[in-house]
Amino acid sequence: MIRFDNVTKRYPGGHEALCKLSFEIGEGEMVFLAGHSGAGKSTLLKLIAAIERPTTGSVLVNSQNVGKMGRGAVPYLRRNIGLIFQDHKLLFDRSVIQNVLLPLQIAGFSRHDAASRARAALDKVGLLKREKANPITLSGGEQQRLCIARAVVSRPALLLADEPTGNLDADYARDIMDMFKAFNQVGVTLVIASHDEDAIRTYAGRVLHLDHGVLQA
Repeated sequence: MIRFDNVTKRYPGGHEALCKLSFEIGEGEMVFLAGHSGAGKSTLLKLIAAIERPTTGSVLVNSQNVGKMGRGAVPYLRRNIGLIFQDHKLLFDRSVIQNVLLPLQIAGFSRHDAASRARAALDKVGLLKREKANPITLSGGEQQRLCIARAVVSRPALLLADEPTGNLDADYARDIMDMFKAFNQVGVTLVIASHDEDAIRTYAGRVLHLDHGVLQA
């Protein structure tokens, strides 16, 4: 499903975030990206989603070279990818359910189908009773659950999560990881960047360790 061939990502000014990475992630795997802060985990996820482009090498997702995709093709790629970022990227001028509806509206779903899917996603993460609330009124853990609902509402085959349990207490973190495990058990491929060693030990099917942009053997 995902293949990196000799990928390097270098930013203006010379900072090399990733250096000559080569690996594969198969369909249905649950893979953790481990490493210190600044190791390149977030950059790696952004390359998969075509948010960033590699400086050299190739990134393939479902046999498509995402580094060479035209701008018009990227939205179609992302329809099959759920993205969960550290900063949530929630819209605080919209209700909980409106946040979840947004990707479906962009994709052209009918109002009825979009509402049905959005409520099913909120129910899955335990937020259905808060559908009319403003996200600002949610706790940190609930905001993370909302991000997950929005990421999975399109039923993507691939879910990318960047430090999804960061700044959450142990109970919330466990709930989030249990959700990810449940998604994986129904066939969703997950790539999770994390420095949560307990989560990695408990849930990881495979771990890719990064150290200053280099993949460790």
